Amino acid sequence: MKSQQEIEQNFRDLLAFVGDDPAREGLVETPRRMRRAYEEIFAGYKTDPHSLFKTFVEGSCREMVILKRCEFFSTCEHHFFPFFGHVSIGYLPNKRVIGISKLARLVDCYSRRLQIQENMTTQLADIIEAELDALGVYVVCEGVHFCMTSRGVRKKDASMVTSAIRGKFRTDSALRAEFLALAGISS
Repeated sequence: MKSQQEIEQNFRDLLAFVGDDPAREGLVETPRRMRRAYEEIFAGYKTDPHSLFKTFVEGSCREMVILKRCEFFSTCEHHFFPFFGHVSIGYLPNKRVIGISKLARLVDCYSRRLQIQENMTTQLADIIEAELDALGVYVVCEGVHFCMTSRGVRKKDASMVTSAIRGKFRTDSALRAEFLALAGISS
């Protein structure tokens, strides 16, 4: 693993590559700031998603549980550009529920990694289904991708929607419709 100084030198080299002077007054501290920012942006690698599953039997319910429009910020693994948006998660408990803040931390854990939206959506659904033994899971993610809005095709109003459907949500259209309505997602 590279030292902090080596990482900061890489950022100085990047600044020179794009045509600026890393020794310029406004850029002298930039490599340190960039290193610290990247440590925060990619903090998801330091979190084991399985460790977030503190579950409760007492007070659990049999009805749908929804985390609605939880914001996320991520980085595209193809272009190293940011993408961001909202995730809505619904699940049908099977005797256990998870603390709602843990669902938000789970979103952060997966989004704060080099990622593509399709994988993040699937990863969220898969781990919730497995760890909670949930009867059903529905995850809908909508994101705006800078690799599409600020470069390439430059479609500034474009967003991408991905979903992952597990268990009873897959087979019960009324249940899917209820989740979409409660989450405020038009079908």
